[in-house]
Amino acid sequence: MHTLHVRTARRATALPLLVAAALAAGALTAAQPTAAQAAVASAPRAAGPGTDFAVDDPFTADRTSWFRQGRFGMFIHFGAYSNLEGEYTRPDGTVCRDAEWIVRNCGIPMEEYEKQAATFNPADFDAKAVVAAAKDAGMRYIVITAKHHDGYAMWPTKTNSWNLRDHSAFDKNRDIIAELKKAADDSGIKLGLYYSIKDWHDPDYPDRATFPAYEKRMYAQLKELVSTYDPALLWFDGEAEEPWRAGDGERLEAYLQGLKPDLVVNNRVGKLRVTDGDFSTPEREIPEAPVAGQLWESCGTLNDHWGYARYDDNWKSSSDLVRNLLATSSRSGNYLLNVGPDARGRIPGPSLQRLGEMGDWLRTAGQGEAVYGAGYGGLVEQPQWGTVSRKGDKLYAAVTQWPQSGGTLHLTTRTGFAVKQVRVLGSGQAVSVTKSGDGYDIQPSGAATNEMATVIELTVDPGATASPSSGTGLKQEVFDNPDLSGEPKLTRTDPTVNHSWKFTGSPHADVPADGFSVRWSGTLEPRRTETYTLSTVSDDNVRVWIDGKLVIDNWQPHNVQVDQAQVDLTSGRHHAIKIEYVEQTGEAHMKLLWSGPGQDQQVVPQQQLNPN
Repeated sequence: MHTLHVRTARRATALPLLVAAALAAGALTAAQPTAAQAAVASAPRAAGPGTDFAVDDPFTADRTSWFRQGRFGMFIHFGAYSNLEGEYTRPDGTVCRDAEWIVRNCGIPMEEYEKQAATFNPADFDAKAVVAAAKDAGMRYIVITAKHHDGYAMWPTKTNSWNLRDHSAFDKNRDIIAELKKAADDSGIKLGLYYSIKDWHDPDYPDRATFPAYEKRMYAQLKELVSTYDPALLWFDGEAEEPWRAGDGERLEAYLQGLKPDLVVNNRVGKLRVTDGDFSTPEREIPEAPVAGQLWESCGTLNDHWGYARYDDNWKSSSDLVRNLLATSSRSGNYLLNVGPDARGRIPGPSLQRLGEMGDWLRTAGQGEAVYGAGYGGLVEQPQWGTVSRKGDKLYAAVTQWPQSGGTLHLTTRTGFAVKQVRVLGSGQAVSVTKSGDGYDIQPSGAATNEMATVIELTVDPGATASPSSGTGLKQEVFDNPDLSGEPKLTRTDPTVNHSWKFTGSPHADVPADGFSVRWSGTLEPRRTETYTLSTVSDDNVRVWIDGKLVIDNWQPHNVQVDQAQVDLTSGRHHAIKIEYVEQTGEAHMKLLWSGPGQDQQVVPQQQLNPN
């Protein structure tokens, strides 16, 4: 992870031993930048005017369904740094403590770091036990560090010898990623792989002039990972600083999509923006509301470190961890909770204990329904006494501050709905619901079922929802200038406003990637009557009118930005909509999403749009 340490990358003054040896042996070639760039350019990827990198809407796509349903995953930070178990003794006898950043933050010479890595022997790594621990915790997917910032590969890569097979004391016939993949498949758990773009070990990485040579090897390694282990997800990191740029992320995303079209990728593949990858990655924090414009996943630790640190006993309580999980699911997010195996490959006992207790809570009385496949409560405001998630016609109120005898729990509503039934999961106690002020009062008659969180299930009737319309999209007019002037170069019906042309694409092969503009017009027909949030994700200029009223006006050139407006829409009514968009230079993005108390966030679907 990179947000825990604010550091400026320093280029090594000498080649690391392994890379120098590889160069001498001819295993790696110090290609001239032009040759390396040509090699990367020849990799299969989309490019040129007319390319649209928005392959689907991640909020609704089949490709991301497992991710949206799973909600809870295991992060595993494991690598050559684990061999030090969080402590490095300097030549002067002082001890420096860190974990996965230990080589950099403790100033370990690369030659010395390589020497200690040669003794790394995680012989006790048991993939079946790891997967069993994840499953016992109620986790639905696993993401393991295939390569962290130190460049050390945890699989037998063919690109160099800086890997677990060729540079360790580990059994040469074992492949822990393959073992984990098989164990995960056998248990019905998805496997994801973490890959650091940043690489402290490769001398070609830090310098933009030599970076293409590194990039070529990076592409080769990623192809190995995808073709050998068929991961469901790639979790990138280390993108925050030079030499990595947004254009590099564009090429990489396109390359990966060509390797495996249903791959799910995080936003660190680019530059941490809402237009990069499929989901955002807040680290050790949980947003107060669903992230506008993108799926999201919060990653967190069980103690204070990602990698194993033998001295770190600052363990979070199981109650706090369960409440973190509930906070993420109630805001339509995922929770990726980390474990750090020790030098022998064993997950620490306190980690296993807390994971087991979380799993016990999820399995008890169907309380996991508040997490799996659940999302933003929407119909109600989030209360101070807990969290509320929603799944279909069910609201799951997870109560962390149980009322005293005779007390009530108030829910503030955001739209009209009726409560048909209510029950406390795991308890036969009577519980009543009455209308009160700006919402409902819930009054249980008994005690909380457990100290972590007690779940009250409310079956609701959210009111009338119109059947899906049969719309075909909006009228789209494309101009080969940034002024929306003259005759359109192209006029057609656009099914949805969901486009990421990025640096090299445009709406049509005859339209240049810079200096174009687009107008969409027609009608928008909602299925529910309520106040909606319209969101645009744009780069550069954007304006939106609803029923002739300008509701979004960001007509100054800007980088990637989310703009929002609250609009009242009526079910069955065809509201006039017009969108104007201009691409000046650089990247081009334009998306239109909506959400509301009874409408999950998504790209406005085709069937609710008409070109007339």
